[in-house]
This record gives sequence, structure tokens and C-alpha cells, in this order.
Amino acid sequence: MPSRSERGTPREPTGRYDVHAVAEQDREHDQVLKHGDSFAVFDRFGDIRPTPHGEEGIYHRGTRHLSGLVLRLGGRPPLLLGATTRSDNARISIDLTNADYGAGADEVAHNLVHVARAKVLLSGACHERLVVRSFARRPISMQLELLFDADFADIFEVRGMHRRKRGRLVATTAGASMVSLRYRGLDGLDRRTLITLSPAPADLDTAHARYDLALRDARATTIDVVVRCESGGRPGTSLDWDAATARARRHVDRILGPSTRVTSSNEIFNDWLDRSISDVAMLTSRTAEGPYPYAGIPWFSTPFGRDGLITALQCLWIQPQLARGVLSFLAATQASSLDPKRDAAPGKILHEMREGEMAALGEVPFGRYYGSEDATPLFVMLAAAHLRQTNDVDLQRRLLPHVERAIGWMATDGDPDGDGFLEYERSSSNGLSQQGWKDSADSIFHDDGQLAVGPVALCEVQGYAYAALVGSAELSDALGDGDRAGDLRRRAAQLRDRFDAAFWDEELGTYALALDGQKRPCRVVASNAGHALLTGIALPQRAERLAETLTAPASYSGWGIRTVAAAAARYNPMSYHNGSIWPHDNALVALGLSRYGFPEVAARILSDIFDAARHFELARLPELFCGFTRRPHEGPTRYPVACSPQAWSAGAVYMLLQAAIGLEVDAPRRQVRFRHAVLPASLDWVRIERLRVGAATVDLEVVQQPVGAVVRILRREGDLEVVSLK
Repeated sequence: MPSRSERGTPREPTGRYDVHAVAEQDREHDQVLKHGDSFAVFDRFGDIRPTPHGEEGIYHRGTRHLSGLVLRLGGRPPLLLGATTRSDNARISIDLTNADYGAGADEVAHNLVHVARAKVLLSGACHERLVVRSFARRPISMQLELLFDADFADIFEVRGMHRRKRGRLVATTAGASMVSLRYRGLDGLDRRTLITLSPAPADLDTAHARYDLALRDARATTIDVVVRCESGGRPGTSLDWDAATARARRHVDRILGPSTRVTSSNEIFNDWLDRSISDVAMLTSRTAEGPYPYAGIPWFSTPFGRDGLITALQCLWIQPQLARGVLSFLAATQASSLDPKRDAAPGKILHEMREGEMAALGEVPFGRYYGSEDATPLFVMLAAAHLRQTNDVDLQRRLLPHVERAIGWMATDGDPDGDGFLEYERSSSNGLSQQGWKDSADSIFHDDGQLAVGPVALCEVQGYAYAALVGSAELSDALGDGDRAGDLRRRAAQLRDRFDAAFWDEELGTYALALDGQKRPCRVVASNAGHALLTGIALPQRAERLAETLTAPASYSGWGIRTVAAAAARYNPMSYHNGSIWPHDNALVALGLSRYGFPEVAARILSDIFDAARHFELARLPELFCGFTRRPHEGPTRYPVACSPQAWSAGAVYMLLQAAIGLEVDAPRRQVRFRHAVLPASLDWVRIERLRVGAATVDLEVVQQPVGAVVRILRREGDLEVVSLK
């Protein structure tokens, strides 16, 4: 741990793990596939452009196995007709045609040849089918070429990190129909990319395949290309096109299992709902413990504790089995010992896991890394929320030792000075300097712009700790330990009082962003304070003032709540955490506002985030977007290196809707409650089908009224009560 003298003067952040933005990157039209521990990013033509700093490629277990895949027709780039992604994300399809090529009698005009290009990703293999047809009135000849390359770059290299040494390409071979590209990493692991083409091309080498096509009478010529990624001697799955596409569709259908169905009167809103749950499903991988949503593509396609917990919390009322998988996985990976190199301590919940070469070698600390302060209380929060949703006491019995270890960490290593607040300061020399959800190095600062010197106690993390104590008390009650429940509630009440005394700033009308190592408040208006409403740590008498602060023009852009207000010293609407807008952050704050009696504000946030979603391709909300003030007849401004899709952005719509209609599920009491239901003006009604409450299910409809909304029961199976509170 750094000495006090080293901590005495804040330094400007280095941004060692920041994603580097370069001119070559343009993700607006990227097309994405994911399955398990593999994902692929293509441009709108279906190509992988081999640019030095582009993120396009086919990735497997943290390594880019294919960095170039370019199609040429008649020696020229094709013309794009259109590109679509299936609504379930199982397949992408691109329609291309030829540019003018040839000369004299052999000249072929544009738009005579159609190429249907489709791709699916399954079990470490990208399957591509090219169907070529000519619509010329005479036979024509055309060369179809594929150019490919594999750089085997670690994901952190693609993000912009420089390595002094790399492994080496040890063998590149080509046969009549297969190319093998192989890389021996410095970690001793062999990684191989196999490219198989059927039928065999006229010419094939380690960087190029050529077909000489004789096209006539609109008859289809079909070419199948499979790019298979193998790592550490583990062979990939070998399937033909039809089997791969069928299995990819079944995977999407089965990954989350049966779910609550939500529809509305607005078809565009329905598109957003459908895309969002499809993105959650695509990002979710099967683990030995159950389904787990990976954080986002391309930079975070791996398990993250915080992201998985929040995504599961957002989707809890429609997909409770996702929370079960997240809780089980994080219990299995909970830290059991002190390990400063990994910022690990007994009882602490995982921050992230990586499988790439740089993680294996310790060049980055993220092989299995525990440097987040909030994942541990969030774990307990989700466990309690899952009990309320499902009344699954058996799961809670299995989780109880892990919950107790998490609560134990909160009272010991999580609170090193014993003042009752959770606080962090990295122990790993190359770990994350900031360990809340705003984990960029410049995100925690004072009102004069000086960076906070740790140990840092974040505003929202104290709220998570409060909710964890209250939630753990509920779990203790359910398991028959009333004495422990009473003790936990007393601790929660004490924390609430201490929090208000230390964090509330009457002049700003909000809770301070954080306390620094000297217990000085960071007097910055930030969205973090809204999480105090979500968790219930905010005193009731603070709620109205806090709601006014969060929705004032300095904080509210018109598209949502900014991460920090425009008056803050480090405000920058184009920054990652200091003025941007994050959909998941807005969803958490909206649910908090609703719980404190401000459903109209929650409905406004839902409406404005919906408007933003309509401007992004596929109605897919990115990880974040810029915090510029909304301008009439214009859309939101993209953040250039945001992940899209991102799990907790995809899940945001369900929590936002839950906030607006005031939905609460209380399975132990067999009750569904709607507190002051409100719908935005764009929705006449919302229908909820197969909402599960323990063993019972119910179909409901929330209908717009001149004042608020009413709830109608359409179908009910089992013993449950529906309560609508005004």
C-alpha cells in the first residue's frame, strides 16, 4: 500500500487502462455477434478491416483470432445494399452488389451480381455463408476474393496498451480448402485460427482465397466459410451451416429460459424492449453455476461482478433465473484469502475475470481481480431482492455462508479505519485507483477539481452497504435467525444516521460525492447521490430536495441525468464519467425516485431515455453517451468508444419501466404492488404477461388515465394478491 507521503499530493490520472480512441474507430454501423467466450465485431459490409487500432475482429477467450476479413468482387470493394441483425441477435445478414469491373467486352456494370452474406457465431466458430447470383442477361465471369489476417492481439492491446514483447507466429499453413494460423504466446499457450472454405477455392494461401465464378441464369453459387478459434489445444466444434444456424437460434431461446413478457401500445417502444432482452440474452454465457451476463462488447466481454449484479437486479422481475446464476457464480468465485496483488480480501466479491495472454502473465491484474468496493454489498442486495421476488429459501440457505462472509468483509477489510463507512484504496500497484462504478482515474474529486486522496468512501457505496444490512436481516428472518436480524437492522440504522451527518450538504441540496482520506466531503453534485434513494439510506426529509437537484438543468440534460452536474470543476460532457449520461445509472436513480414518491420524475426519465434509444441503431442503448444539453429536432451525441451492446444498458428499460409503474413483487407475502403507477405520454398501456410471484403467475395491464394509471388483472393462476396504491 502506498505510504502517506506518496498519498499526500494528488496526481493527475494516467488512464493506463483507458480505451484509446483513434480516428479509425467508427462503431456506429458495427455488427456484433457473441456466443459463450467468443464475440465478433464486423463493419456494415460484414468485413473486418485490418486497421492498426480498430476493434473489429473475431475474439476468443480474450484474444483476437482474426484481425482481417475483407471481401472483394471483381477486384473491387462491393457496394452495400443493406445490413440487418435478427431481432434475437442469432444472425447478421448483409446484402451486397458489385461495382463496375472489367473492360471492353468483359465489362460488367454495377448492380448485376447480388451477394447475400450471412454470419452466425457458435462455440468459438464463426460460420459465414455467401450466396452469389447474377441478374445479367448473359453469362459473366467474376472473381470473388477473401483477404484475411490474424494478429492474435490481446484485448488490452486492441484497447491501446503497448507490449514490449509478444509471442510469435509459429506456423501458417494452407491446404486446398483450409488455412491454419498459429500463435505461441509468452504464456506458453498455443492459439490457432482455422479457416475452412467449401467448396475449395481456385487459389488459397495464408492470406488470400480466390474463386473464379462463372455466373448465369440467376442460379445460386454458395460458398461457406468457417473461422474456428482454438486455444490451449481445446478443439472447436465442427458443424455445417444449417446445423450452426439452427443451434444458434436454439441457444438464444434457451439461454435465459421462460421469461415475463412485456408489450405496450407503442411499437417502437416494443422494439426497444425486444432488442434489450435479446441483447441481455446474447451477452449471457453459460457457466457451471448458471447463466451470467458478460458486461459488454467489445471491451468487457467477460464476467464483471458489479455489471452482472446490476443487470440481474434490473431484470429481476422478468428474468429471476438470471439473478440465480449471477449469485451462484459470484459465490463460487468469492475471495477466501488476502491477496494484495489482486486487491482481494476474505469475503470480497469478484470485480472481473480475464483469460487473455496479458492477464495470464500479470501484465494486467485482471485474471481474477477484486478491486471494486461496491460488488460485495451489491451481492447481498441482490440475494435479498431475489428472495423477495421468488421466495426461494433453499437458494438462500446455500448462499448464507457467502452472505455472512460478505457482511464480515464490510465490517473488517472493507472498513479499515472502523468508522462505519466502506472505503477503498488499492493495494495492487497496477490495480484500479478508483473502485466504484465510476472507476476512471479522474472521477472522484473536490469542488476545486483536486482529485480526492484516499482512502475514499463513496456516497452510493454507503447506500449499498445499508441495503445489504437491511437485506441480510430479511434473509436472517427467512432462515429463522431473529437475533441476527435485529443486530443487522440496528447496524443499518446507525449507518443511516452517520451517513446523513457526514454526507448531506444543505447548500448543494445533495449528498456529497465521497469522503476523502481525511473525511473531507467531495462537494460535487453527482448522480451517485441518486443511488441513496434506490437503497433507502436517504432520510425521507432529504428526498424532495435531492430530486430537485438531480432534475435541475445543471444535472438533467434532457436525455437523462448527467454523471456530474455542469457546474462541477471537472465537468466535460464528452468524458467517460464526468458529465456523460449512462442509461443504467439513470435507471437506478429513477427507481430510487419512484420509491420515495416521485413516479412522475421516473416516468420522465423513462420517456427521455426512450427518446435517446430511438436515435441509436437497432434501438440499442450504448454503454453511455455524451451529456450535451438536448437540442430540438436532434439526437443525442455518441461517445466514441462506448460498448454496444452493454448488459446494464440493455437491462435499463426494465428497471425504468418498473420505476414508472411502481412495481414491487413480494413473493413471501404472495403480493404484487403498484405504487402510484404512471406511464409516459408515449404509452397508452403496458401489458405484463406471466409475471411470476413465487409459484403463482399473473397477467396484468397498466392503462393510461388522465391522472396516473390504473392496473387491471387479465389472468391469475395461484395464490397472490394485486394491490394498487395511490
